[in-house]
Formats: sequence, structure tokens, C-alpha cells
Amino acid sequence: MTIRTKLLAGVMIAAGAAWLAPTAAVAQSKEVEVVHWWTSGGEAAGLSVLRKAVEAKGITWKDAPISGGGGAQAMTVLQARLAAKNPPTATQGLGFDIQDFAAEGVLANLNGVADKEGWDKVIPAALQRFSKYKGQWVAAPVNVHSTNWVWANKAVLEKAGVTAMPANFDEFVAALDKVKAAGLIPLAHGGQPWQDATIFDSILLSVGNDFYKKSMIDLDPAALGSADMKTAFERMAKLRTYVDANFPGREWNLASAMVIKGDAAFQIMGDWAKGEFLAAGKVPGKDFVCFRFPGTQGTVTFNADQFAMFKVGADKQEAQAVLASSILDPAFQSAFNVKKGSVPARTDVSDKDFDDCGKKGMKDLAEASAKGTLFGSMAHGHASPAAVKNAIYDVVTRHFNGQLDTAKAVAELPKAVAAAK
Repeated sequence: MTIRTKLLAGVMIAAGAAWLAPTAAVAQSKEVEVVHWWTSGGEAAGLSVLRKAVEAKGITWKDAPISGGGGAQAMTVLQARLAAKNPPTATQGLGFDIQDFAAEGVLANLNGVADKEGWDKVIPAALQRFSKYKGQWVAAPVNVHSTNWVWANKAVLEKAGVTAMPANFDEFVAALDKVKAAGLIPLAHGGQPWQDATIFDSILLSVGNDFYKKSMIDLDPAALGSADMKTAFERMAKLRTYVDANFPGREWNLASAMVIKGDAAFQIMGDWAKGEFLAAGKVPGKDFVCFRFPGTQGTVTFNADQFAMFKVGADKQEAQAVLASSILDPAFQSAFNVKKGSVPARTDVSDKDFDDCGKKGMKDLAEASAKGTLFGSMAHGHASPAAVKNAIYDVVTRHFNGQLDTAKAVAELPKAVAAAK
């Protein structure tokens, strides 16, 4: 048992005892404390929708923001608070981080509100994989970000003579060649490991859905070192030839700005990129287009923001239930995701308030969920645990930056994953 586990076990015992106490005779607190890292303008605007919905039900919202886009700082703060037996009501969480908390026994049982409101029927099973632990709801999903998108500047495409969106990898290469011949940057990219991995996700999918599942979710050694993996790395090397020389270290939003300004044609990025286009006053369909990475139509890779609920005292459980119920409220799911650029975690929310890309995202999600082609994103922590993800990052990034040739990358990947398991 690690030191962290011992500390958390103490919290589990203390908080668990309170959780099991009868609630009927306990005076109820009317406050929820929510830890999150949504501190940018668009994120804060989305979160304010939830805060107002909770406050409208007589619950005081105690905001506990911890800046840092990926949530790493928040996880550190939470560990300290759990060790001090002072958990908040809820925290924003992602994928395997939620499962790690659940395994420590510090998350609440939300089955009461989930069963009453039918969450099992409206939340895709792929999301429930991270919302539940051993059949017990422990988190309320807020949204679904889809990662296998391509964003393109329409004017640049017209100037380069690209008249139709590519449907497969060869057509994508042909379009990139046309842009290059027109003297423009074909592919805007930021040289950071997670961005390289975001492209790699889409490349793997373009090789085949079964291949993606076997290699990134099942972590099958044969798939990781296969001829299909060689094809994937060859495609990564090909895309590398369309990136400008200044890409190392570039932030994703600056790469988006290159497309927005017309300096580049395409960007391969999750749907949060749409917020940059909208903030710049661009209109979907008129100024820019969105389409699935060529060869991945009908398949969706995702990450999902959720609010994991901690075990709290009996006096705080009613307010916590209100918070959980409010997060899954269809009106909130719609209002929040219109602002955030993502799509609702529920598949039964109306798309009437979403733009063309949002409508397509919702339709794609529902169809992929029904067909079993909705997969967690490796690049964004929803396919494999963090240690494995980081091992894959290392190989992919070194290959993309020319430090490994394709043959060596294919040979190293299964070894790196095996060592990280």
C-alpha cells in the first residue's frame, strides 16, 4: 500500500462512515464546493450556466478554481485535501483519473439519482466506462469532446483548387499537395507531444477501427508491432512533410489562428478548436469547414469532462444530489455545450441550438455509440492509463521529430507499452 493509498484509506473510512449515516434526521447543508480548472473565458461562461442552475434550486455554489488546462495542478491539490480529510463536494475529472479516485474508495455512490433519472439509458456506454466503478455511478458526465476532426479555411481551399473534402488518406495527401503548390502552409500544427498524439489517434483510426481498439485500448503487443502500425507511422511521416518549420512548441490555439487567418489550410484537432474560429467571428460552412479525419467517417474518438463526486457527510448529500442532477439536466447540457464547443453527454438532447459542426458532432456521436464505433482517445487519456499514454507519447513524438525512423518506432512501441503497464 502506497503512502497516498494509506492516506486516502483514512479518508475513505471517515467519509464512508458519514455517508452511511441516516440522512432523515440530519440538518442539511445548502452548499456545494466544486473544484475545477475551467478558468478561460469560454470555459467560465459554460460553467456559469451550471452554477446558476444549482443556485436556482436553493444551493450555494462555492467555487474552487485551480488554473491549469490539463488539471494536473488540481489533482495535486485534491490529494492534499483528501489526506487532510477535507474533500470538496465534487471535482472536474477526466477518464482514468476518475477511475483512480474510485479505486481508492473516496467517491460517492450516485446510483440513487442515476436510477431515478435513467442515466443508463441516455449516457453512451463508452462514457459510462469512466462514470461508473464496479457498476456504481461515481461521476456525472458534462460533455463529449470529439478528437478526430479536421478544420479548414474555405478561402484557402478555393485558392488552392481543393473543391471537395477528402474522403480517405490518399485524397487528403492530394489536397495537401495542392495547397503546398499554391505556396501556402498545408497543415497547421503545434509541436507538443499531446498534439502529435492527437494526430496519431486519427491516423490509427484511418488504418482501421479494429486496429485502433487492439492497439490503443487492448494494448495487444501483436497489433502494436504490426504491419498496420508501420502503415500508421508512415502516414505520420508523410503528414510531417506538410508542417511548417516553426511548429515545435507551438500552442494548439496558435495553430488554429494560422487557419483562421488564411496562413494555413488544415488543422487536425479536437472540437475545442471551433471555439477559436467562433471567437474570431468566423461562421461554420461560410468561412471554415469541419470534417472527420479522412478514412474515419462513422467513427468517433472522444474525451469527456465529468464531475466526480466525493463521499461527503450526511448533511451534504442532498446538495450533492442536486448538483449531480443539474449536471445531467438536458437544458444545462445544451446550454453548456453550445458555449464550450463540445456536444452533450446525453444522446437525447435537442440539437436546435447548435451550429452545423455541433449538429454533425451530435449525430456522429449517437451513431457511433449505437454501432460500437465510439472509442476513448489515447491522446486524451480515455484509452489507456496515464503511464501507458505517456510511453506512447514518447515514441510518437520522437518519430514525428525525426529522432526515430519508422522501423525503429514500430519496434520500440510494444516494448515501451509493456514497460509502462
